[in-house]
Amino acid sequence: MSIAELHPALVSPEEYLAAETEADRKHEYVGGVVYTMAGGHARHSRIATNVGGLLHAQLRGRKCQPFNSDMLVRVRFPTHTRFYYPDVQVACGPAAADALFQDEPAVIVEVISESTRRTDEQEKREAYLNLPSLHAYIILEQNCAAATVWRRISSGFKRERWEGMDATVPLPEIEAALPLAEVYEAVEFPAEPPSDEPLPE
Repeated sequence: MSIAELHPALVSPEEYLAAETEADRKHEYVGGVVYTMAGGHARHSRIATNVGGLLHAQLRGRKCQPFNSDMLVRVRFPTHTRFYYPDVQVACGPAAADALFQDEPAVIVEVISESTRRTDEQEKREAYLNLPSLHAYIILEQNCAAATVWRRISSGFKRERWEGMDATVPLPEIEAALPLAEVYEAVEFPAEPPSDEPLPE
């Protein structure tokens, strides 16, 4: 059975996972509803690849390991289950070689676009911050060198903002860091629109 045959009827998590292993495109799952994921642009792919490479190099041989966007995250609420494909995640627990998803990610990274901003900043943030294992949720901008981080503290999560090529997002929870100069290496930002203000005489 394909995802197309299951959608839009409500499906179980088991049906979703079974169909997803045979699907030609990726789909995310929220409480029985299956959503087709839109493809990303080259800028999105390069930023995500840079992050994955940085974390792989820093975490090689350690307990915590990065996964790319082929690995799902499962978020279980009392009333429903969700499955998402983060752009990058780091998990510190054991994972079977044939695992389709992680239950206990320590760090999750999403590369944001205007079309995904609402979902990443609201729906997915709500879900990810519900994970007891999560130390940090990082949203990376595509159009400039900037990161928004929700970091776990004793009272919940605090929001941090890191901007500019000289900034580095510290991740002491997994003994790693994300220098934005390397996160955005070889990334071409879109040109800023011309200003309407007259030039000084």
